[in-house]
Amino acid sequence: MPPVASALRRTTLGTLPVLAAASVLAAAQLALAAVSLTQVSADPYTNTTSFHATEVEPDTFASGSTIVAAFQVGRFEDGGASNVGWATSTDGGKTWTNGFLPAITKLATPPGPYDRDTDPSVAYDAKHGAWMISSLPLTTGGGLRGAAVVVSRSTDGGLTWGDPVTVANAGGTSDFDKNWTACDGTPTSPSYGNCCTEWDDFGHSNHLRMSVSTDGGLTWRSSTVPNSTVIGGQPVVQPNGTVVVPIDTGSESKVESFVSTNGGSSYTGPFTIAGISTHREAGNFRSDALPSAEVDGSGKVYVAWADCRFRTGCSANDIVLSTSTDGVTWTAPARVPIDGTTSGVDHFLPGLAVDAGTSGSSAHLTLLYHSYPNTSCSSSTCQLDVGYVASPDGGATWTTPIQLAGPITLTWLPLTSQGYMVGDYVSTSYAGGKAHPVFMNATAGSCTLGIVTSCHEFAVTTSTGIRAGPATLPLDHAMPLDHATPVPGARSDHPATGPLTQR
Repeated sequence: MPPVASALRRTTLGTLPVLAAASVLAAAQLALAAVSLTQVSADPYTNTTSFHATEVEPDTFASGSTIVAAFQVGRFEDGGASNVGWATSTDGGKTWTNGFLPAITKLATPPGPYDRDTDPSVAYDAKHGAWMISSLPLTTGGGLRGAAVVVSRSTDGGLTWGDPVTVANAGGTSDFDKNWTACDGTPTSPSYGNCCTEWDDFGHSNHLRMSVSTDGGLTWRSSTVPNSTVIGGQPVVQPNGTVVVPIDTGSESKVESFVSTNGGSSYTGPFTIAGISTHREAGNFRSDALPSAEVDGSGKVYVAWADCRFRTGCSANDIVLSTSTDGVTWTAPARVPIDGTTSGVDHFLPGLAVDAGTSGSSAHLTLLYHSYPNTSCSSSTCQLDVGYVASPDGGATWTTPIQLAGPITLTWLPLTSQGYMVGDYVSTSYAGGKAHPVFMNATAGSCTLGIVTSCHEFAVTTSTGIRAGPATLPLDHAMPLDHATPVPGARSDHPATGPLTQR
């Protein structure tokens, strides 16, 4: 299918200078940094049925000097958005071009058949030169429903996007949710050029579904998968072609994995990574312990999520990390030492990045995260911050935390049926040896459904990227990964309630 150009807009949204202060360390020391943020997109829609101007839930992927981001634009209260937007840099994050996917929603240009779209995920098929944004179109007739999983393709470096290709349609009583796409980008792999898309069928108890494409996303066929209840997977592909899918159980009570050794045709599992204990964020903020997964150049898989197992009384979350070399056997969760376990700081919504050009004890990692300086707060008093820590040695030690944005007042954000929202996930990718996070920032406003421009929530990135080599990181207070024993009896206040849906 030839690409249909969507409207291109050179980013003229400007650079936002931010004076950032790091989270307080256990030793009560602060790291200060002047951080410039570049806004890469803004919500252009004016329909009064969703929140404007809002952008939420970003994913990114990078290859060479090209970085592609995708996110929801014009968030609805009960699920999905007016459309999915994209922002592409072809020069390693220096400049950005942005637009909105064509032919999916009725508000798109040209319009498509669906009422809303959600859950964007970015992938790149190096063999076929195809960038892909997978998403989940929604229909509203007879109730909100995940009607399909689709991929929009670009063959000119992420600058124009074609009409969507259907991965799967939700026929009968099916109701799809939480898709994610990844491609095998290693030329020596036996499955080089295979792309795998994962999602779950909420209409059938969150049953795991997967499909594989061998032609750059033009056609898809179903994979054979175990009969498992899941949500929120993030497939990664090792250099030998093995596909590893870290994912939550449908009740978000456990992180587990599924593995394919035949290019995504079939999978085995589940293999247990760990149980999940999470503290429920204050202020009616939308946040769940979904995994963020990455792979280094040697094939080591890293998985991060929010967990309160190291806090007495499960009073706040840390970001924890588990790793595997085969996707089957995993290390016990260890605590990323952003601050001390008695700090009162709550950490959630991680976006982990690993530089695929590094590996093992020299792997470069950057962890973006959201936090409250004080977890005891309300929707009017909670201060939402965005920060990062980095590791130059495969996660063995971590740097002083740096704050990138905030404080953000929750009422500046769209209030969805599951809480105030920046997204169910956030993303960071490496290009040119630097980490490039894309996340949501917001400025003061009374974010009100149906009142156009009452909200001011938009996609941003760091203007120069984050350098993650040992010579350039702020290692004056480097802390080792915390392998302490979890606090006995630290149990989640997110009780398992059965299959969940998050659109």
